[in-house]
Amino acid sequence: MNKSIKILIKWFLGPLLAAWLFYSLYLQVKAQPDIGASIALIKSLPFGSAAWKFWVVIAFVFVNWGMEARKWQILMKALQPISFYTAYKAVLCGVTFSLNTPNRIGEYGGRILFVNEGNRLKAVTLSVAGGMAQLIITMLMGCLGLTYLLITMNATDSLMGISVFWIRIFLYGSFFGTAVFIFFFFRMNWFIRLLGKLPYAGRFSKYINVLETFDAKILLRLLSVSLFRYIVFVLQYIFMLQLLQVEQNIWIGFWMVTVMFWILAIIPSFAIAELGIRGTVAKTLFAYSSNTLGILTATFGIWFINLFIPALIGSLLILGIKIKKEK
Repeated sequence: MNKSIKILIKWFLGPLLAAWLFYSLYLQVKAQPDIGASIALIKSLPFGSAAWKFWVVIAFVFVNWGMEARKWQILMKALQPISFYTAYKAVLCGVTFSLNTPNRIGEYGGRILFVNEGNRLKAVTLSVAGGMAQLIITMLMGCLGLTYLLITMNATDSLMGISVFWIRIFLYGSFFGTAVFIFFFFRMNWFIRLLGKLPYAGRFSKYINVLETFDAKILLRLLSVSLFRYIVFVLQYIFMLQLLQVEQNIWIGFWMVTVMFWILAIIPSFAIAELGIRGTVAKTLFAYSSNTLGILTATFGIWFINLFIPALIGSLLILGIKIKKEK
């Protein structure tokens, strides 16, 4: 990356992304039903006897992305050891770049700004491995959540408006898919060998061979950090749902949210357009509650604090990237 490109990123791309974030947020908020009432509800959350839940939700934003930064630090240890602070900055910049890209693939572009030249393509491979660990946790918890709902709700004909027969077929297929993902996650060397047999794969082997350095201990650590981050994210939703009088039963709320995350993980989307999708999925899952405004407000609130605020911080961090002359 030469000096002119670095200047472009620092003085043009950062402010442009910040402006786009505000404009995109305006469009998303404007399109939401009953947005005025939702904002009024959110304004009331920091006060009252249950206000501590709201402040825990806010604090969990930094814990949430801190866990993702810890994963990135673990992944980068095999390539280029970095501090937790650098990993945190890289993750936040990745959030900024991911907002307007399909399935947040732009996240890699933000993270590699903090990676030495020559290691950047390998770092992208590492980021994919970290995403795979998080996806495994999301799929596994989603399967367990749907199993719990099928058992506890005593559904015989339909659940959430869908035939129980097809839900069970989907559940069995998902358990199988999760098992396949786990198998290849712990056998990455086999996966790399399979890729090596593909035409023209040899030219990319030097970028993906870094995955072979991960042993079972490191992979288990990645999964454990992913699980902890996942639980933090679920607790955020539960506290918001309780604050807005949508669902007071913590177990039903917990497993409902796991199914919601699972569904969102398999729906291709742009991060900045997820708000509408999240609202639709949440209303479907919590259809037994008549508090539609509370459901949409919880969805909007979690989306805003977990995505928009970190992205805004990331856009400001881009301005602070040091411009160094290439040796």
